[in-house]
Amino acid sequence: MRLLFPRSVSLSAFIPVSVHCFCFYLYAMISVREIQQSDIEPLLDYWFTASDEFLIGMGVDLSKMPKRDEFKKMLETQLTQPYNEKQSYCTIWLMADKPIGHCNVGKITYGEEAYMHLHMWRSDIRQKGLGVELVKLSIPYFFENLKLKNLYCEPYALNPAPNNTLAKVGFEFVKEYMTIPGWINFEQPVKRWVMTSERYKGLKQ
Repeated sequence: MRLLFPRSVSLSAFIPVSVHCFCFYLYAMISVREIQQSDIEPLLDYWFTASDEFLIGMGVDLSKMPKRDEFKKMLETQLTQPYNEKQSYCTIWLMADKPIGHCNVGKITYGEEAYMHLHMWRSDIRQKGLGVELVKLSIPYFFENLKLKNLYCEPYALNPAPNNTLAKVGFEFVKEYMTIPGWINFEQPVKRWVMTSERYKGLKQ
């Protein structure tokens, strides 16, 4: 399968000198790549070791959570599918080449649209601005490899972190409404955000 976008992208070459040294240190260490077989178990650990409180805070309906083996099969399936057949597509967030989170899209209509989800696995580095930079590194994979016109994200309206991240990345707020945003979610208020291909190209310049 020919990759149309690099397997790994790092911010280390693009950090301005004026950035605070602590942020510089963290940003210089982060990168993004496509999911690999070795990422599946840590990704599953994120879901299956999380507390009920944490999952509910993300809008997860606990009764809809699949068994670990079922989840694993779904992840392994996407490893072998060509881009135009993928039902889900995942990038892995790295710090010092070690996985710390993931960003995936589902409800993919190749050449048209997909819906994005973002997950920071490590609680100790949440809310430090890394999510913004990691999402910026992830979205080229989705636009370039899936040929998207629109990339949507619909986080739980009561979860401020992803909504703040999307605004800082440059997504445009569309509306807030009630829906069941994903196959493991309960009905909830969500905020719909969109990144159009035109807006994405403008951000690259």
